[in-house]
Amino acid sequence: METGHAVELFCAEEALDRFADLLRRAEDAGVLVSTVTARAMRALCDTVTPAGIVAVCRTVVLHPDRDPVVTSVEAPPRLVTIGQALAEPGNVGTLIRVSDALGADAVWLTEGAVDPENTKAVRASAGSLFHLPVVRGIAESELVPRARALGLQVAVATADGEVDVEHADEQLSRPTAWIFGNEAHGVPAALAEAADLRVRIPIRGRAESLNIVTAASICLHTSARLQEAGV
Repeated sequence: METGHAVELFCAEEALDRFADLLRRAEDAGVLVSTVTARAMRALCDTVTPAGIVAVCRTVVLHPDRDPVVTSVEAPPRLVTIGQALAEPGNVGTLIRVSDALGADAVWLTEGAVDPENTKAVRASAGSLFHLPVVRGIAESELVPRARALGLQVAVATADGEVDVEHADEQLSRPTAWIFGNEAHGVPAALAEAADLRVRIPIRGRAESLNIVTAASICLHTSARLQEAGV
């Protein structure tokens, strides 16, 4: 957890020793720390077995109209993850975590996507929600223009794409915004058509499809590897 984002911490009595270092750093940073009973901790949490500590944090999610900054780096972004109308909190949080791990500069979520500060999404992000800019509420019609304005080509992950992710080194080494579609319906046809690349992941077994985050991991890793290698 990032104490720089915390406003207040609540720690269960039996967890004080376990989190002593974190609590000390929080207090040094001016964060209010309160000790609570195990019963109070259970009331504060929505998990069956609370970790023993809860933080009240400032919002970190950006709004596309209110916050023009979509990347934390001064240089032009090279890799942006876009979640199109993702409905599962766990998928949103894990997508943010994967994006962070693979060096993406930002995560964009369209209108209709689940709140990335939903408790399940926050837990699934494993702290990555605090590591890179997450923009929520971008209109789908604005995705491609926004990406291109930042010098990014737009790639859509889709089962019927004409580009094979394993045989597109030159194309995927360029600065790219990847769009990953809704879990049930995929990327709308009009949005896929507006993109620069429609990319498929070969499936060699009998599975019909890949989980959206699994597909994102493959695509983002491919881009990150090729960009790092300077292909």
